[in-house]
Amino acid sequence: MRQLITKIISFLLAFLVLFSTFSFTVAKHYCGDLLVDVSFTGQAEGCAMNMDSVTSPKKKNCCKDEVHQIDGQDQLQFNKVDKISFSKQQFIASFLTSYTDLFLKNESENNFYNNFSPPDIRLEYHVLYQIFLI
Repeated sequence: MRQLITKIISFLLAFLVLFSTFSFTVAKHYCGDLLVDVSFTGQAEGCAMNMDSVTSPKKKNCCKDEVHQIDGQDQLQFNKVDKISFSKQQFIASFLTSYTDLFLKNESENNFYNNFSPPDIRLEYHVLYQIFLI
């Protein structure tokens, strides 16, 4: 059970690092106040209303495009450990030793009664103690 939880947590942390470095773009096309198309892979398709062919110069274009770009991390922070002092080395060694000792299995088996057979006493206890079910 502990290994399963460890694997799940490490898998989720790997995906967190992976998706934090991705950057992607969301393109939306509105026609008036109505959302017509959303695209995550490229340009959003228009609503096929060509406002350039309208002859009246007073009418505005009712369509608009919005592009939201979500940037991921470009650089990851790597911590280098150049020098570890003796006290830190001592702490790490004692921590690892005590941590690994927590998970040692106790393999001692108590085999006190392996070849022991009970005595053959064939007594009728209900007659001996005079206890009868009525």
